[in-house]
Amino acid sequence: MTPNLWSQNTPDLFWQCDPNPTAEQWQEAIQKKISILGLPNPPPDSATLVEQILGEGQFGPSRWHLSTAKRLYYEVKPLMPRPVIVALRKIYSRGAEDETPAQWPIEPCYATFLWEVLSEVQAMTGGILRHRPLWPNGHPYAFVLTHDIETAAGQSFMRTIADIDESFGFRSSINFIPERYKIDYGLMDELRERGFEIGVHGLKHDGKEFQSKQVFMQRAERINQYLKDFQAVGFRAPLMHREPEWMQVLEIDYDLSFFDTDPYEPMPGGVMTIWPYFVGRFVELPYTLAQDHTLVKVLGEKTPHLWLQKVHFIEQNRGMALINTHPDYLMDSAVMEVYISFLRHMKARGGFWNALPHEVAQWWRRRASEEPLDEFSGLTGRAVDVPIIPKQQGQFA
Repeated sequence: MTPNLWSQNTPDLFWQCDPNPTAEQWQEAIQKKISILGLPNPPPDSATLVEQILGEGQFGPSRWHLSTAKRLYYEVKPLMPRPVIVALRKIYSRGAEDETPAQWPIEPCYATFLWEVLSEVQAMTGGILRHRPLWPNGHPYAFVLTHDIETAAGQSFMRTIADIDESFGFRSSINFIPERYKIDYGLMDELRERGFEIGVHGLKHDGKEFQSKQVFMQRAERINQYLKDFQAVGFRAPLMHREPEWMQVLEIDYDLSFFDTDPYEPMPGGVMTIWPYFVGRFVELPYTLAQDHTLVKVLGEKTPHLWLQKVHFIEQNRGMALINTHPDYLMDSAVMEVYISFLRHMKARGGFWNALPHEVAQWWRRRASEEPLDEFSGLTGRAVDVPIIPKQQGQFA
């Protein structure tokens, strides 16, 4: 593992304070508050800490490796009917929340830790301590819509989804799989002209992208070519398979393959953060709201209340609400009903920065630079009534 992939995300670099406390003050504050994270072996320095959290080091050396059973599943999956796949996913998802130390659907520890460290250094300095604004133009949080197109049918349905997003005044990013169905470049051009963003969703979506480093490197060459062909700067790995060191060869500005907490993915775990962060050469934008299929088909939810509870938590902590939905699943009326209800509620809430992923990545790079920003934010940026949802509410319906 290479801790320096995450070294740009230590608490002092995250907050960008003015005036900036000393390194010793930051370290003392971190050690005073590190118990919030619940790590079994708290690391002695900030670089190792962010590797444990953002690099998912707390989940062990095999956190990005698929078991033999899951590898076999992806070998035979193309031969199975869709209902069988859905049924199998429900079976292996049972009890998933109890198999990872990360809380779900809200994992509050890292957000609480960062705010508490900031409060501690504020107390140490004894003066007015300001941090760089988390979002532009005074927005309290960011709201990002993304869609992954998995089949030709989903691609054909994408115009309908774009119309729905647009009807609420939102724009979204749409990720295409280059070598699974015939790409509709006319659709891409139309979406781009309407203000949507195009991204690349792996190569084939066959579960083999990260089979080995050799396989990934071979596929990465073609992925990089498709990034140019699609005029795209963003990537999301199929099935949220991931290996951040290998992914450094991708010619991208941002990635969407990680999540703050999600026990239902083939590679469970989570990076615990509700903000963007740097992974070597690219900005990572983790999804922070449960995926549509998980919410409706696996958990049996009939309303967007879990999404909206999480949005409240994110707003209170000034984070990023990033959702990933699929035209293929939204063709199901039950999933569509929940999605439209969610958009209706978000439209009514307002106040957020609805941004495309490339805009968020650009902002995060600018925020981390020495470029002057319009204003600094004070410690009043976070509210205190942060809801914690017990795991029981996330159990199967």
